[in-house]
Amino acid sequence: MVIGVPKEIKNNENRVGVTPAGTMELVRHGHTVFIQHTAGLQSGFEDEEYIKAGAKILPTIEEVYSIAEMIIKVKEPIEPEYKLIKKDQLVFTYFHFASGEALTNAMIESGSVCVSYETVEDPDRSLPLLTPMSEVAGRMSIQQGAKFLEKPLKGRGILLGGVPGVPPAKVLVLGGGVVGTQAAKMAAGMGADVTILDISMKRLRYLDDVMAANVKTEFSNEYNIRKHIKDSDLIIGGVLIPGAKAPKLITRDMLKDMRPGTVIVDVAVDQGGCFETTKPTTHQDPVYIIDDIVHYSVANMPGAVPYTSTLALTNVTLPYAVQLANKGWKKACNENEPLKKGLNVINGDVVYPAISEAFNLPLKDVNEYLN
Repeated sequence: MVIGVPKEIKNNENRVGVTPAGTMELVRHGHTVFIQHTAGLQSGFEDEEYIKAGAKILPTIEEVYSIAEMIIKVKEPIEPEYKLIKKDQLVFTYFHFASGEALTNAMIESGSVCVSYETVEDPDRSLPLLTPMSEVAGRMSIQQGAKFLEKPLKGRGILLGGVPGVPPAKVLVLGGGVVGTQAAKMAAGMGADVTILDISMKRLRYLDDVMAANVKTEFSNEYNIRKHIKDSDLIIGGVLIPGAKAPKLITRDMLKDMRPGTVIVDVAVDQGGCFETTKPTTHQDPVYIIDDIVHYSVANMPGAVPYTSTLALTNVTLPYAVQLANKGWKKACNENEPLKKGLNVINGDVVYPAISEAFNLPLKDVNEYLN
């Protein structure tokens, strides 16, 4: 198969879809890999490393899309890329369709085959290709939240861990999944007073067992959310419904109950956000203020640490990419049920239920394509 790896063009997106190590593996299986010039540079990988691994370098994004049967990316295509994607072209990347109607319509119109990292799902309902980026984003949410709590950045002016004689900041984590667990772990390590809310008692029991003494667990409902936001300094939104829009757990009217300078970090922004007032921001301009509440909702948080993120992501995506390239998408998805769940849009048809529900689009049975 001819595989193309374009340079990411989303604002401050510094990751790359394939590393030199991944290139070598794909070439070893007999595939041809084209890398756009400097695609890996911001992640620490020079063109020369790709050439040594067996790749060919192309100067422009247009040439990469033009020649490739399969595109491997990190982030969803943005508007300048829509017209470059061809009928029957396999695109393997994060899409987050449920939060992007324009993107969904563009991919339907392109006639391409869209396999989304974030909806590949194992039998235990875990999301193997989303997990590493959730780990990065969860940890970063505390790093960024602690920074924006500083007064010059419009926060409350509170040190996350406090100091002897002064109490630490209170951190509220909505969701006890991968993001929430990593956020709580980081906040606890910095000495904060942490509370995790979740709707699964099984998960809360687990977290109660493994977390440090300064982490408390509580069942998530509107009453408890409203109670905790009144004295929380940093609130992390880390809830996820696979492939679907995130539920709005904090509504606009709740902001008035928070103290001025409270920081809220919405890690669910890629899926539409779990705060009603969320709108996607960039690393260049990461925050905005509504009702004196600092909102941080960067849509590609892991892009700020591209070396770590690229290695973490490609460690898990490469085996699936090899299967898709070796067998073609139909055979690969027939033989691999988790990968089959990654199929979102095929030749103009929506085949993933949550996308159909989000935009009231016709849903086609994915098996009609696979059988």
